[in-house]
Amino acid sequence: MHNSKLGFTLIELLVVISIIGILAGLTLVSFTAAQKQARDTQRQSDLKQYQNLLEAFASSNRGLYPVRTTSTEASTLCNNNPLPAPACPQDPSGGTWAYRYISDQTVVGPATATQYVLWVYQEAKSQYFVICSQGDTGTTATEPTTYTCPSGL
Repeated sequence: MHNSKLGFTLIELLVVISIIGILAGLTLVSFTAAQKQARDTQRQSDLKQYQNLLEAFASSNRGLYPVRTTSTEASTLCNNNPLPAPACPQDPSGGTWAYRYISDQTVVGPATATQYVLWVYQEAKSQYFVICSQGDTGTTATEPTTYTCPSGL
């Protein structure tokens, strides 16, 4: 009589469970990176939407932009102050990063700026995506602090 048992040994089961765990971990890491990239792409699109709103505002105000001489959340321009409310996007992560805006000021008044810089931090690249009133766009490692377009865009 032959005594044979069917089934897996404990070692075989542990090896298979370990391999499944490693594959699950790798999948989770790549999925998280893809989510960050998707949010960064949305942020770039949102910032371009703010740019379009600012250009539309300027076309109705003698080519001038709203004045914010210090770094301000771009959403403060919304709710008809001076941009229309429905068109102002919010950060896709639920508000972790803010869209920022700064302008120059030539004369005291609500719409007297001639230049601006818009920017947002990007998670996946750990850089700032920047749009300038002159039409330059790109990324920079440091956060803009003035209305002057960062060099190298």
